[in-house]
Amino acid sequence: MRKNGQTKKANHADQERVVTTDPRKEDPRRGDILNAAFCLLMQRGYERTSTLDIASRAKVSKRELYQFFDSKADIVSACIAARAERMRRPLTLPSPEDRQTFIATLTSFGSTFLREICDPAVVGVYRLAAIESERSPEVARVLESAGRATNRTALVQLLKNAQASGIFGIGDPATAASQYFGLLVGDVLLRLILRVADPPSAREIDGRARAATDAILLLYPTRKPEQKTGRPTL
Repeated sequence: MRKNGQTKKANHADQERVVTTDPRKEDPRRGDILNAAFCLLMQRGYERTSTLDIASRAKVSKRELYQFFDSKADIVSACIAARAERMRRPLTLPSPEDRQTFIATLTSFGSTFLREICDPAVVGVYRLAAIESERSPEVARVLESAGRATNRTALVQLLKNAQASGIFGIGDPATAASQYFGLLVGDVLLRLILRVADPPSAREIDGRARAATDAILLLYPTRKPEQKTGRPTL
């Protein structure tokens, strides 16, 4: 009897998991609304964009819009979460077996991350998050958790693996990851957000990635094995 009760509980849990899947996320109208909202928010800003404007651009009624989102702030958060997915790409990094492989992997990671973060859509998301941070702090939290945190976790794990293999210097991997991102990005993203610079070229991105990798390796040098000197025999 107890076994049957456990089976029923397991089946009930499975049913709950099925029910929690929101079919609205698969509806193409939701994507149309998000695309329309993002375009309008970039053009007009938050204050001058209404839900009616978004519905009109998406070619849906306001009633349909509110079937997917509770408010304009909810739409903004969803816009940021959707576009921050671009920053999730470089997640699976191979565990380095030698120093040259580690250097190549770290440099490739840096190039990919910087290329994605400099994409106009991602820059627009950062700009929007900055504008809305005072009124809707959850917007910035969505951006952090959806994009930056996942890449940071991947980099920390790469550095941990490299340390375990003895091809990256001793130190806190989380601190090293923060330093690497600082060396890699510098003020590039800020200048793009402020519209005072053009996106870097592919050559410039690769150059920054190589420079950041070289710098972090200098900050965390590997220890050379100590040479044993034998005493002369008498």
